[in-house]
Amino acid sequence: MFKTPLKALLLGSALVVTSFATSFSTQAQNMHDSWNALLNKHVVAINHNHSTEVDYAAIKREHAQLKTYLDSLTAVTQSEFDAWEKPKQLAFLINAYNAWTVELIVSNLASKEYPDLKSIKDLGSFFSSPWSKEFVPLLGKTRSLDEIEHDLIRGSGKYNDPRIHFAVNCASIGCPALREEAYTATDLESQLQEQTVRFLSDMTRNMAQENTLSVSSIFKWYGDDFEKGFRGANTLQQFFLQYSDALKLIPAQQKALKNDDMEVKFLDYNWDLNVRH
Repeated sequence: MFKTPLKALLLGSALVVTSFATSFSTQAQNMHDSWNALLNKHVVAINHNHSTEVDYAAIKREHAQLKTYLDSLTAVTQSEFDAWEKPKQLAFLINAYNAWTVELIVSNLASKEYPDLKSIKDLGSFFSSPWSKEFVPLLGKTRSLDEIEHDLIRGSGKYNDPRIHFAVNCASIGCPALREEAYTATDLESQLQEQTVRFLSDMTRNMAQENTLSVSSIFKWYGDDFEKGFRGANTLQQFFLQYSDALKLIPAQQKALKNDDMEVKFLDYNWDLNVRH
């Protein structure tokens, strides 16, 4: 009655299972490809590669592609996320934060309410900031950008990597560069390291002059994150010493910083939109 040999049936079943597994693996691997393509195309390095500008108007013309990517992030369940390795989780959260920040800008760009958007802060109000708006459907609930950064990334205690502050982007000139590619689990370590050096070596935002180290206000707002033992750094000064080359610290300055004899000042932050004109 059954003309197909058992061996052929088993082989066919194995091929189907393999096909599903391969498809799932490829889907997971390529999750951020469309976001990567948008970044490659519309984010441009400036300031000797220390900063980037974003062509929000061009992304707005490809809004459907951005929305499709955001929908793919929304489709990830909490149980799926929990099953991932930490680098994959962190890459996902950084990309989500950055992509939804771009969405916030693009969806309001040249709108009736904001015909000439100058800063992401314009999208807030006297009573609330744009980062507290709950508009991000992620991991089973509607969240704010603040919740992604401060609860899921920083507040979870799971990642303990202060270099995330050089990866998440607040759509402002004072912020570390929006990277021209998506973050991935495979490359996350090198990407975070590159972003950190990229920002710290920018002498318009971090500079040592004689016995004073002037740095971005990021280190004032999130100083505690740099004092939680990352690679043995339990003080902000110890973190800076890990990047002496990037900060161009001469031996005498390194010694002063190590002995807590170097004054650390925090520079004003530029909240102007990081838009490409």
